[in-house]
Amino acid sequence: MKKTCIFYGSSTGTCEDLANRIAEKMDVATSDVFSADKLTAELVNNYELLILGTSTWGDGELQDDWYDAIKTLQSADLKDKFIALFGCGDSESYADTFCDGMGILYEDLKDSGCTFIGNKVSTKGYSYSSSVAVINDSFVGLALDEVNESDKTDERIEAWTADLKSKI
Repeated sequence: MKKTCIFYGSSTGTCEDLANRIAEKMDVATSDVFSADKLTAELVNNYELLILGTSTWGDGELQDDWYDAIKTLQSADLKDKFIALFGCGDSESYADTFCDGMGILYEDLKDSGCTFIGNKVSTKGYSYSSSVAVINDSFVGLALDEVNESDKTDERIEAWTADLKSKI
């Protein structure tokens, strides 16, 4: 398996909790799970697979910890890196911007030379009206809703991490 780390952006702790749950399923040590505000070029260079997670804030905005972190990633050499994305959102209160933060990460990195994996997650079974994280009827990563659909989270994480493991 490729050397893997997880970077997450979390203001309330939800995305951090999800990052740790994904880490457990991926057999990623807690020492390889970081807040996005700790992301450095040196850390990026130490890993082959970067799992990046964010919550969505306001009217479809990226979580604050990612603003500097994304600049660091954009200036890094990602040609030999694999990237998988996950995002959390609220599909009822913010149905028109559901998991947009994850879509912003994808847009910011899609031309970086990295290889995305886990990026064709079916929208079937999700309730939302719009998301920039959807391309060709699939989410660009794992979309999670701990507010309204927490009963589906474990199953979704299990399926997504199994898919990631099959690709690395």
